[in-house]
Amino acid sequence: MKVLVYIGTSLDGFIARTNGGIDWLVQFANDEAIDSYMAFMSGVDAVVMGRGSFEKVLSLPFWPYDKPVFVLSSSITKIPDNLADKVTVLSLSPHELIVHLSKKGISGIYIDGGKVIQSFLREDLVDELTISKAPILIGSGIPLFDILDQDISFKHMRTLVQSNGLVRSYYERK
Repeated sequence: MKVLVYIGTSLDGFIARTNGGIDWLVQFANDEAIDSYMAFMSGVDAVVMGRGSFEKVLSLPFWPYDKPVFVLSSSITKIPDNLADKVTVLSLSPHELIVHLSKKGISGIYIDGGKVIQSFLREDLVDELTISKAPILIGSGIPLFDILDQDISFKHMRTLVQSNGLVRSYYERK
């Protein structure tokens, strides 16, 4: 199972405002960014996110995923009827989730959301990080990284600069 992160941050390392807002990031969603995201998504079998990210996605005017979505939550009890065949809620640890999804034949997952990414990092289960830094400081918000019990080494693979100033760096687990 490959566990992949694809995420945007501000220059000061936040993935969203304190209230979950990503208005500051959306302005960088040009054709280059969308094409990169679509290419990334073509290489994964499923999406894994936490409750906060799921609630954010539900506020969009359309459902953006054509892959199965697994929401890690112990508090969500009901999925909207129109998503019943697209979303599964599970209350599992990252390791338990990988075992569960592997048994379903899933070999690559995209994990999204600060708490989910941090929990997979704490269990040293992230294989690749793709981090797009937007040229903007937002001052406070939800950080991408949190305290770790151990160092986790990644190898820098490449960095690309988009025409709008977004800097996307690719890392693989050593």
